[in-house]
Amino acid sequence: MHDDRGLVEARLKRVLDERIRPAVYSASVPLDVAVWNAPGEPVPVAEGLAAEPSPITVGTRWGAPWGTSWFRVTGTVPAAWAGRTVEAVLDLGFDENMPGFQCEGLVYRPDGTPVKGLNPRNQWVRIGAPAEGGEEVRLHIEAASNPVILDYHPFLPTELGDKETAGTEPQYRLARMDLAVFEESVWQLVMDLEVLGELMPELPADSARRREILRAVDRALDAVDLQDVPGTAAAARARLEQVLATPAEPSAHRISAVGHAHIDSAWLWPLRETVRKVARTTSNMTALLEDEPDFVFAMSQAQQWAWVKEHRPEVWAKVKKAVADGRFVPAGGMWVESDTNMPGSEAMARQFVHGKRFFLDEFGIENDEAWLPDTFGFAAGLPQIIKAAGSKWLLTQKISWSQTNTFPHHTFRWEGIDGTRILTHFPPVDTYNCSMKGSEIAHAARNFKDKGVARHSLAPTGWGDGGGGTTREMVAKAARMRDLEGAARVVWETPEAFFTKAEAEYADPPVWVGELYLELHRATLTSQARTKQGNRRSEHLLREAELWAATAAVRTGFPYPYERLDRIWKTVLLHQFHDILPGSSIAWVHREAERTYAAVAEQLNAVVDAAQRALAGDGTAELVFNSAPHARHGVPAGGAARPVGGGAAHLRPREGGGYVLGNGLLRVEIDERGLVVSAYDIGADRETVAPGAAANLLQLHPDFPNMWDAWDVDAFYRNTGTDLVEADLVEPADLVEPAGPGEGTGTAAVRIVRSFGSSRVTQVLSLAPGAKRLDIDTEVDWHETEKFLKLAFPLDVHAERYASETQFGHFHRATHTNTSWEAAKFEACNHRFVHIGEPGWGVALVTDSTYGHDVTRTVRAADSGTTTTLRASLLRAPRFPDPGTDHGVHRFRHALAPGATIGDAVREGYRVNLPERRVTGADAAVAPLVAVDDDAVVVTAVKLADDGGGDVVVRFHESRGGRARATLTAGFPLAGAVATDLLERPVAGGRTVERTGDTVSLALRPFELVTLRLTRA
Repeated sequence: MHDDRGLVEARLKRVLDERIRPAVYSASVPLDVAVWNAPGEPVPVAEGLAAEPSPITVGTRWGAPWGTSWFRVTGTVPAAWAGRTVEAVLDLGFDENMPGFQCEGLVYRPDGTPVKGLNPRNQWVRIGAPAEGGEEVRLHIEAASNPVILDYHPFLPTELGDKETAGTEPQYRLARMDLAVFEESVWQLVMDLEVLGELMPELPADSARRREILRAVDRALDAVDLQDVPGTAAAARARLEQVLATPAEPSAHRISAVGHAHIDSAWLWPLRETVRKVARTTSNMTALLEDEPDFVFAMSQAQQWAWVKEHRPEVWAKVKKAVADGRFVPAGGMWVESDTNMPGSEAMARQFVHGKRFFLDEFGIENDEAWLPDTFGFAAGLPQIIKAAGSKWLLTQKISWSQTNTFPHHTFRWEGIDGTRILTHFPPVDTYNCSMKGSEIAHAARNFKDKGVARHSLAPTGWGDGGGGTTREMVAKAARMRDLEGAARVVWETPEAFFTKAEAEYADPPVWVGELYLELHRATLTSQARTKQGNRRSEHLLREAELWAATAAVRTGFPYPYERLDRIWKTVLLHQFHDILPGSSIAWVHREAERTYAAVAEQLNAVVDAAQRALAGDGTAELVFNSAPHARHGVPAGGAARPVGGGAAHLRPREGGGYVLGNGLLRVEIDERGLVVSAYDIGADRETVAPGAAANLLQLHPDFPNMWDAWDVDAFYRNTGTDLVEADLVEPADLVEPAGPGEGTGTAAVRIVRSFGSSRVTQVLSLAPGAKRLDIDTEVDWHETEKFLKLAFPLDVHAERYASETQFGHFHRATHTNTSWEAAKFEACNHRFVHIGEPGWGVALVTDSTYGHDVTRTVRAADSGTTTTLRASLLRAPRFPDPGTDHGVHRFRHALAPGATIGDAVREGYRVNLPERRVTGADAAVAPLVAVDDDAVVVTAVKLADDGGGDVVVRFHESRGGRARATLTAGFPLAGAVATDLLERPVAGGRTVERTGDTVSLALRPFELVTLRLTRA
C-alpha cells in the first residue's frame, strides 16, 4: 500500500479545524449584554448583582487593569430549539493560549448562586434542553480584567504589575455573547478524532496499530458531510468504534489522573485576586463533578480552602458536599504550597500543623501526602518534618525543570539529614497542567524511568492559576484512554490511591540522599530582600511571642493569646508561598507584604512586651530577656537576669592606613579601603583571611539571565564583576546600639562609606568585648538595574565541603565542581549560618536575613594553599515582574566568626537573629520554663498546646550532626511527659519518655527532631 500518512493527517487537521469543531454549535442567537464597572476594589456579590448596568455590544473594549466588571446577559431560547441542548457561549475576549493569565469570570444566577467559571478554555454555560423553547435566560458575570503580565514576548518590564502604576486603558474586547445549540454528537466526534489523531504520531511509523488508526480516521472523514456535520457525525463515529475499543497491551503504563488546578496563592496577581481565582475554579470543579461520575479533583493549600469558606459561602457549600462524596479531595496537608528552602525550622513545621489541622477540623481528613508540584527545590531537612507531621509521601513536578542534570528516578525514597525516608514521586508527564493530550500521555510512558520494576505514575490534570481546572474535554479524552491500544491506561484516582499502588508495587525503590536541588531559579534566594527580611524577623518574633507568653501564662496567669498567634502564624505561612517569599511576584504583592510584615511585627512585639512585663514585675532593676536557645552573658536560655558585664575592645590606627580592632580573642585589621585584610584568631594562632586577599569585599556583577528575571541567575554572571574597593570614608564609629548586654562600653567599631553607580553603602564593622566574631552591619541605598551585589570573604581554609543551616540541622555541599551535579549548585541556600572548616578549626558567617550564597575553591600558585571563598548574596535588581525590585534602603547584619565550630555557628546564628531585650522590673531573675543541659540540643519552640488545655509543648533537635544525651528540666511541677507529632498528638509506637520528677532524660541521634508535651501538675 502506498504511504499516505501525511495526506490523511493533513486532511484530519483541516477538517477538524475548519468544519467539525465549528459545528459543535450549529445555531446561535446573540444575547443582550449590559455592564457595570465596579469602582476601586471588588465588591460583594450582592452589590454587583444589584448594580444597574449600561448596555454594551460585542466588539467593545472593557476592563481597566485589575478592575471588575459585572456583565448582565439576557435572552430568549428560540422556539425552534425546543428539546435541543442549549448553552450560553460567553467569550470575554479570551486568548485560548493563556488560561490563567488574563481575564476570567464567574457566572451567577440572579439569586446569587454561582454556576461556573469562565476561562479561555472554558467559555460555556449549560442552559439545558427546554421542552418548548421560549425560555428566558438571565445570567450575571463577575469579570476580572487582570492584565497580561507574562505575554508572548516574556519577561518584558511592565508597570501593569501594580494597580498604582497600571493606568486605566481597557485591556480586553468583548468577543462573543450568544445562546447556541450544542451538538453532542459533533463534540463527541471531535473527542474521538483528537484522541486518535494525537495518538498516531506517538506510535512507530511502521506499526500496524498506527496504520489501523489511520485507515479508520480516513473512513470516518469520508462519512462526514462537510455541509451537514451534525447530521453525519454519528455515522463518522461509528467508523471509529473498533479502533477505540481495542484494549491496551497488558504491559501498558498506568496513569492515575488527578483533577488539578495549581493556583499560585499570589504571583502575577495580588492575594485578593487569588481569592476569586479559587472561587471560580472550585465552582467549575464542583459543576464538573456533578456531570462526570468518574472524575476526581484534588486541591491543596488549606489557605485557599479557608478563603472559599470565608469569602464565598455559597461555593463552600458545594465544595463540602463534594468532599463528603469523596470526589473533591483535600491534598497536601500544608497551609500553602510554600517555598521549602528558606522557611525556618518552626515555620516549615507549622505549614503542616496548620494545613493538616484545617482539613482535620473541617472534614475529618488526614493527609498522608505532601503536595508541592511547583516549589523551587527541597531542603534536606524536609523528610523528617513530613514524617513528624504524620505524613509519608511527597509529590513534586518542578525538579524536571532542572537545566543541567536529569534526575534519575520518578519514584524513589528521599532520605533527609536525619535518616528519615519519604516515598517521593516525580510525575513523568513533566507538567502539573496536563491536558490529556496524546503527546503528554505518550511522554509520561516513555519518560518513566522505573520501567520494569514499576508501572504507575500520576498526572495532575487541569489548567491552573485561574485557568479553570480540569475541562470536560480532558475528562472525555481520559475516558477514551482508559483501555486503548497504543496508549497508557488512564484512570481518575485520588493521590492516596496512586501512592498506595505505587508503594505496593515498588517495595524497594532507589534512595536519594540530601537536598532535591532545583538547577534553576537560584536567584529566588535573593530577590526582594524586604520580603525575605520580613519573613525571617516574623519567624523569630513568633518564637519570642510564644516563649514569653507561655512562660508568663504558667508563672503569672498571663492570658495566652491563642487566637492572635494562630492568626499571625497563618499570615506568615501564607507569605512563604513559593512566589512570595522567593521574590518572584509583581510589585503589588511585595508592596503589600512589606506592610503586612510591619503589622505582624507591631502585634508580636506587643505580645512580647506584655508577657515580659508580667514576668519582670514592678521595680527599677534592668533585666535582660534572652530568647535564644543558649545562655548569653550569664542570662540563661529562655530566661531573664541581670547580665554579666564584659571587658573592653580597643581600636587603634593601622600602619599604612585604616584601623586595628582587638579584644584579646580576635585582632582584625581594616585597611584604608575599609577591607578586612586580617582576622586573626589569637588563641589558635591562626589567620582567617587568605594571603594577599581582602574580606568584607563588596562585588558587583551584571545580572541579566536568559529568562525568568526575578527567578534566575545564570552562571555566566561570574564572567564579569567589579570589586568595590574605593571608599568615601573610613573612620572610627560610635555605636548607637551596643551589640549586647555588657558589650556597649569598649566595643570598637569602624564606619565605612562607599559610593558606586547610583547607590551608596554604609558599613559598621564592630568587635565587642569577649566576642570571638566581627559584626558587620551593612546599609545599602540601592538604585541599580540588573546588577547582583555580593559580600565576599576569601578564607585561608582547605575544605572539600561546607555546611549551611537548614531546617532542624545543617547540610553539606561540595566546594569543588568534580561533577555536573556539584557545578550546578553555584548558588545555594542557608538559614542563619554557613560554616567552612578544616579538622580542628573553622570559620562561620552568620546572617540575620540573607539566604543566597556561593562557595568557590582555588589553589594558590605561590604556596599551593587552598583559598575557600564564601560570598553572601545581598541584592539584585531584576526588572520583571517588578521593574523596581529592591530599589531603596536595605539593612543587613552579618558576623564573621573565626575559629568557630558548628556549635559556635549555631549559637552565633541565633545571637544575630534574637537580640536580647531589656525590661525594667523587680531585681529577681526569671527562670526558664524549660532548660536543656546540652548546647547541642537546640530548642526551637516553647509554647502552650494548641488545644487550649494548658500543657506546655517544647520542640527541639540535635543541631551538630552527632549523638547527644541531654536532660530537659521543666521550670514547673511536672505531672507527665509524652512524645508527640507536630500536631501535638501522641505517636503510637513512638519514643519512650524517661521522666524523673520534673526532668526528662533524652538520647538523640544526629539531627533528630523531638516534640514533647509536658503536663503541669
